[in-house]
Amino acid sequence: QVQLVESGGGLVQPGGSLRLSCAASGRTFSVYNLGWFRQARGKEREFVAGINWSGNSSYYADSVKGRFTISRDNAKNTVYLQMNSLKSEDTAVYFCNVITSIQAGVPYGSWGQGTQVTVAS
Repeated sequence: QVQLVESGGGLVQPGGSLRLSCAASGRTFSVYNLGWFRQARGKEREFVAGINWSGNSSYYADSVKGRFTISRDNAKNTVYLQMNSLKSEDTAVYFCNVITSIQAGVPYGSWGQGTQVTVAS
């Protein structure tokens, strides 16, 4: 079982950028497909982006396509989410998790604390 810890959130103005990190423990990090999710206040958690175990295939929700980029560094046991051109509707708590496939984005690991992203002027 891999344990995941998210970081990198904060307050940013509309149009700004942030890079989130998700650090994993465990020696088998590189075998997992990984995804980023977010949950805005009062809304259900949604799948934002996924990356396969090798990092050569990714998937994005329509709401973030062209603005967010998911990547991973298996040597550092870390997955990243680069978020550009942020909008107020991107405000949410962001989580990472292991997923069944990058298209389905079904999480099956434990949820961490997440990291808060607030987009406001």
